[in-house]
Amino acid sequence: MKSLPSRPTDLELIERWRGRSGPLLPLLHEFHARDGHLSESALSAVSEGLKIPIAELYGTVTFYHHFAREPGGHARPRVCTGPVCALRGAEGVITELRARDERPTAMACPGRCDLPVPVLRGDSVFEGRPGTGLDPSPSPLPPPPVEGVTECVFAEIRRPGRATLAGYRESGGYRALERVGSGMSGDEIIAAVDSSGLAGRGGAGFPTGRKWRAVADAPGHPKSVICNADEGEPGCFKDRALLDLDPHAVIEGMAIAARATGALIGIIYLRYEYPDTLGTLERALEEAREAGYLSRAPVVDSPAGDAGPAGSGGFNIEVRRGAGAYICGEETSMLNSIEGKRPFPRERPPFPVTHGYNDLPTVVNNVETLASVPPILARSDGAAWYRALGRAGNAGTKVISLSGDIRRPGNYEIPLGYPLARLLEEASGPPAGRSFQAATMAGLSGGFLSRDEIEEVTLDEPSIRAKGSFLGAGGIMLFDDSRDMIEVTRGAMEFFAEESCGKCFPCRIGTVRLVERLSDDGPDDLAAWLEEVDDLNRTMKETSACGLGQAAPLLTESLVRKFPERVEVHVAGGPGAIGGES
Repeated sequence: MKSLPSRPTDLELIERWRGRSGPLLPLLHEFHARDGHLSESALSAVSEGLKIPIAELYGTVTFYHHFAREPGGHARPRVCTGPVCALRGAEGVITELRARDERPTAMACPGRCDLPVPVLRGDSVFEGRPGTGLDPSPSPLPPPPVEGVTECVFAEIRRPGRATLAGYRESGGYRALERVGSGMSGDEIIAAVDSSGLAGRGGAGFPTGRKWRAVADAPGHPKSVICNADEGEPGCFKDRALLDLDPHAVIEGMAIAARATGALIGIIYLRYEYPDTLGTLERALEEAREAGYLSRAPVVDSPAGDAGPAGSGGFNIEVRRGAGAYICGEETSMLNSIEGKRPFPRERPPFPVTHGYNDLPTVVNNVETLASVPPILARSDGAAWYRALGRAGNAGTKVISLSGDIRRPGNYEIPLGYPLARLLEEASGPPAGRSFQAATMAGLSGGFLSRDEIEEVTLDEPSIRAKGSFLGAGGIMLFDDSRDMIEVTRGAMEFFAEESCGKCFPCRIGTVRLVERLSDDGPDDLAAWLEEVDDLNRTMKETSACGLGQAAPLLTESLVRKFPERVEVHVAGGPGAIGGES
């Protein structure tokens, strides 16, 4: 009879991570998985083992949403109540789970807006539909390519077996890393990336080549390459698709970034809500190590390893799993989280390129950005090829996540500069008998575009910023003419109020006040209501410490500007008007 594996002791778990890079989060996850929650005794052991004051540790643990503090909490179902799922039956799923005495809790958008309603139970994700129970929820393949469009990151993603090393190599995988490792200097790699026009695809849009150059030139070692895979913006789910279906592309992009900058430490910061992705990534990383593309040296906070095959240079990558906090998508909050600190945003300057992970030079790139690098560098003319993929003076492509009231939700790779209205036609348009009333841009952070603006804009920053919004990470939620825009806006603002880290009071208090104004608490005189909301919007945008507090007011600003009649009815206390602008 086969014996069961022994349960690791507190000391064994701590010793496993002592001295490793960023040990706190992985150690907490090990205790969480072992016990089903984080007990007082477990926190005491971690506090003593890592020499972290217990009060500081408790503050860090309770900052995150998904660390359970009561027995059995890890296994309790968590149901998405985000903007899309709220329209697709989230409350019905919660009611059914309660009827089965499963004690469900609500959670913010877990990045599966193409497959509502997601339910996270333990380390498994299910798709819940009222009346049908729970089904496994793997990442679907992206819809077919948009007609007439040349893809970059999605060009090979639909091939069977693409997530494996064999499948990745079959369609040219690791050719770029082998090419740069056989004769290209760091300067030449950076020059090619810079010439391509590739910019950050996580929302900031900073030129990738310039970022890599700054890290390469900065003093201090060991340098790091960190992949920001904490895709917490509601309506964004492109990074999940890339990591689930094409993980080696991200690994190869990170290895090329390390070659260009001289980095030895590689970390993928993966959002908690992607447990299936964790297994896929771990398997892909082991395949890459076995093939010699990565070092086997543990990721520690000091140089390690000798130069390996294909120019790996001793570079290894490990995954650090988050624990549920929207603010960790902000790069400096993410760095603090990896370091085991409470993930507040840092003051900038200095910037991560010179003072990043462990206060040393650090490349922080988004998943899509890194996956774009191998197709560029695998070609001798890759920079010119990639630049030419864009339209109207824009360089390259962008993956757009469509969800909400659209008949064919999913991820679409399009050229920057592509008309939004044409993309919505490709996605089969609104539900039968309905028309689009509004679209949120940049997930929620870009506020709303009106019906007319949807018809006018192209998918690039200049066009969308001219309408008072921005493209950001490329999440777009559609709302048809049956939706109440006050309800939509209040739900979105409640999300920001819940996710505010609380470090600065303009965001901490301002989001709550805006929720109140979108509820029944506020002046019943329209002029006074508008004056208060305008003052809150301006104060938050001008004085908040990070992008959350600066972006949240775009929701109420665009609501007031684009749906004035609905605002007037709301302030007057009349019945909830449906249909938005007339």
